Amino acid sequence: MPEDKLAEYALRLKGLSVFRGILKNETVKLFTEMLEKPSPDTYGSFVFSLYDSGDDLTEFLLNTIIKDENAFMCRLAAYKEVPACIERAAKSELALLNDVAKLTSAQVKEAFDEGAEYVSAEWNVRDIDFLKAYTEKIANLSTKGFGIFSEYHVFTFKDGMITPVKNPDPQKLSQLSGYEAERSKVINNTLALLNDKPAANVLLYGDAGTGKSSTVKAIVNEYYDKGLRLIELNKAQLEELPSIAEKIAENPLKFIIFVDDISFSSDDDKFSCLKAVLEGSAAAKAPNSVIYATSNRRHIVKERFSDRDGDDVHSADTREELISLSERFGLRVAFYKPDKSVYLGIVEKLANDNGIAVTEELLMKAEAFALRRNGRSGRAAKHFIESVLSQM
Repeated sequence: MPEDKLAEYALRLKGLSVFRGILKNETVKLFTEMLEKPSPDTYGSFVFSLYDSGDDLTEFLLNTIIKDENAFMCRLAAYKEVPACIERAAKSELALLNDVAKLTSAQVKEAFDEGAEYVSAEWNVRDIDFLKAYTEKIANLSTKGFGIFSEYHVFTFKDGMITPVKNPDPQKLSQLSGYEAERSKVINNTLALLNDKPAANVLLYGDAGTGKSSTVKAIVNEYYDKGLRLIELNKAQLEELPSIAEKIAENPLKFIIFVDDISFSSDDDKFSCLKAVLEGSAAAKAPNSVIYATSNRRHIVKERFSDRDGDDVHSADTREELISLSERFGLRVAFYKPDKSVYLGIVEKLANDNGIAVTEELLMKAEAFALRRNGRSGRAAKHFIESVLSQM
């Protein structure tokens, strides 16, 4: 292909407006530089970067476009009218990107002044209709998401940004045993959220190691393809709830804001942040989200005998406010330590899942293992099975 044609493509890429965000991608930058000045050096740099994502130029560009968070996509996601000029620009730019995505290695090498015979690396291309693919993506925004939410389903909040967790806990519902009645309440509440029905904020409380956190993580892993996402916060970040609510309020996906192992002291300034959300403060809660929290304490707040003293005129009212925080959750689900039969049932399930023969000796060892630890729990059962596997 003539060098001036490649240079024209580079110039047009630099003029992207709707999809300008893709120009920040390092591989796209190197691709543009190669088109602008085709040579063995710019070619090699681009291919080296492309190979990190695969060997298909068409697939790489299409995935980059689909993940791009831009004005066109955001308006559609928020069910806002898209101005005709933005829609025309989006279609025109998709056509351009579709064209450059079909450029072959041989076409670029043709534009080298010298050295083409020394370059052996190549990439693949495919015949994909970008406009059709993008239109299909738009039709599934409520389940597939856009931007970072199309690629990941578990997030944290860091430096004022919702940040993806690239390797989240892979816990599955099918791997959990026991507490079926308790777990079904949380599942049903989550399905209500996904189906645009009233869903409650949920407190999962009770003994340590009983599967409270695992339940939440497994539910997100089970239903992320239905449009469910999780943003995990620690207690110190509760004051960021209004900022998070603003960032996700117009997102077509549904979100669980997850606060794990939460508790407060009576003078904790984070208490009011959570209280505002649970009481329905418009500034602190997004309409497409719920709060799921876990705690080893039924009332969440640590109350000391010394708190009953002091100069508060209405101290009884103050204490009542503190211990009633858990009552502000619409759904409260208790997870207590299992009895022997439930515990051994969990052990059997985990043993079967891991190809371990279930014998009387195994169950006796499992019971002894729990007694040496902090008592029976799902966590104790998991640790026991892990110890067995380590000796096989």
